[in-house]
Amino acid sequence: MSENLLEIETDPEEAEAVPERLERPEEVPEKFWDAERGALRTEALLKSYRELERKLSARLAPPGEDAPEEERQRFRRAIGVPETAEEYVVEQRHELVGADPEVNAMSHKAGFTPAQVQVVYDLAADRLLPIVAEAAGQFEAERQRDRLRAEFGGEERFRRTAKQIAAWGRANLPAEVVAALSTTADGVIALHRMMEKGEPVLARQGAAPEPMDEAGLRKMMRDPRYWRSREPDFVKKVTEGFRRLTGG
Repeated sequence: MSENLLEIETDPEEAEAVPERLERPEEVPEKFWDAERGALRTEALLKSYRELERKLSARLAPPGEDAPEEERQRFRRAIGVPETAEEYVVEQRHELVGADPEVNAMSHKAGFTPAQVQVVYDLAADRLLPIVAEAAGQFEAERQRDRLRAEFGGEERFRRTAKQIAAWGRANLPAEVVAALSTTADGVIALHRMMEKGEPVLARQGAAPEPMDEAGLRKMMRDPRYWRSREPDFVKKVTEGFRRLTGG
């Protein structure tokens, strides 16, 4: 019988050789290494990864209403909420809107971060102040109109007189003077008295008031003592100043 030349006898030493076990790499923790097999513990590695992912997700999610206080505090610290409301540092971007202890306390109770608290003050300056200023202006204007209605004997008489004063002012006074005096009840009353007395010297001479004097009077009219508290002496100075300018 012919011999199969492809059949090679196994070397006895080779048959008894045991595969060399791999050593654990330094970067692989022992709990993830199977020393007997010399391989990674895949299931343990995946389990640890899933647990880590769960913890990270829980840390970033806001705690529920029934969460323990310790968990709430841990979350607040994680997102940057200071320990106390006094630690908020607010950049004052408008002279009328500065840090307020009560607002800061409410913000801290709500869990606001410093950046969120800054947004609160910025919104107050950018959005609320214009609304408040407009409302205050409308209130003051209506208060001035009420005084003029009383001065001229009612709504209808005031309307008729106002048209007469406006027409007379356009014909006899510089536009800037009429505009300035028309913003307050005292100014309108002063215009009415000048109209009743006749054409002012200023109009006959065709001279304009000195810019510095007029600018000073306008500045006084923007003073809270003039438009808000209506201090009699201060208002009188403004009214008399315009009378001197117009020769009334």
